[in-house]
Amino acid sequence: MTDTSNHSDVEYGQRVPPPPGRPAPRYGNGIHVPAPPFYNDPIALQERTYKPWFVPTVVVVDVILFVFEMVVNNCPGHDSVYGSCVAPFLHRLSFQPWKENPLLGPTSNTLEKMGALDWNKVVHQSQGWRLVSCMWLHAGLIHLLANMICLIFIGVRLEQQFGFLRVAPIYLISGFGGSVLSALFIQNSISVGASGALFGILGAMLAELLTNWTIYTNRVAALFNILIIAAINLALGILPHVDNFAHIGGFLSGFLLGFIILLEPQYEWVKSRGRASVSKYAIYQIILAVVAALVLAAGLAVGLLALFNGKNGNDHCGWCHYLSCVPTSSWKCNS
Repeated sequence: MTDTSNHSDVEYGQRVPPPPGRPAPRYGNGIHVPAPPFYNDPIALQERTYKPWFVPTVVVVDVILFVFEMVVNNCPGHDSVYGSCVAPFLHRLSFQPWKENPLLGPTSNTLEKMGALDWNKVVHQSQGWRLVSCMWLHAGLIHLLANMICLIFIGVRLEQQFGFLRVAPIYLISGFGGSVLSALFIQNSISVGASGALFGILGAMLAELLTNWTIYTNRVAALFNILIIAAINLALGILPHVDNFAHIGGFLSGFLLGFIILLEPQYEWVKSRGRASVSKYAIYQIILAVVAALVLAAGLAVGLLALFNGKNGNDHCGWCHYLSCVPTSSWKCNS
């Protein structure tokens, strides 16, 4: 997992500037950023920001759950053929031997016990809740830190802009969508992590730029920046032991949700406080939202139906396994 953050405003492009004499508000990172025009008062909206609390809450919950993982794991309480525990001074919270878990975390058995995504248990033991629980667990301290740093950088910014009522559904549904696709294609190992939800936020950012295209002035640079970030992180997913199907499923889910949840009124409509003859939303925005809603609902329905009927996505797509791991002379991929 790599940092998908970007401190510059090119991430969202440059919004239409505020009225003369009205300074652009300051976001939490200290950068002057024009507020998004999606409220009826064109002056007050320029100073409107949301106080983020969903993303910080997710970070706190994930950290607490990781500590609980290590308490349950209790490395000193059992022997390992890979050697002694890492950081033994932490006692019960010490990590499994480096050769067993290089991410500094618990055993795979502990993760499975706590709710890791396991195709066999989801399909044959009616434990569908694992499609949700897995996104709150992490394989190790390194895994946790990488995901939480990314979430803070891109999630807080988006929540400041749109509020938790929009960001929370994107995060949660994207994580679920990533789990569904992962379970369809990776059925011989367990999977954990918030990466699917994080990629969902990235996908939603791309959709937000496209559906609100007319209110940006630096459109091409913003589009290029988001596409490069997404491409780099998806490319890293072809490394072994990385669940790129969760990344892809989360990204696609978030991309579709962005068209539904993050659309904003046209700037001309807001500027006139709703009195202009122009419609509140452009026709293309409405069409994109409707199509995205239908595709998302159909995709999740078909995916869940196939999953709980025991289907293996690799049986219907002979090359799809390369999306998650490409074998080279330096490493091999599990079948």
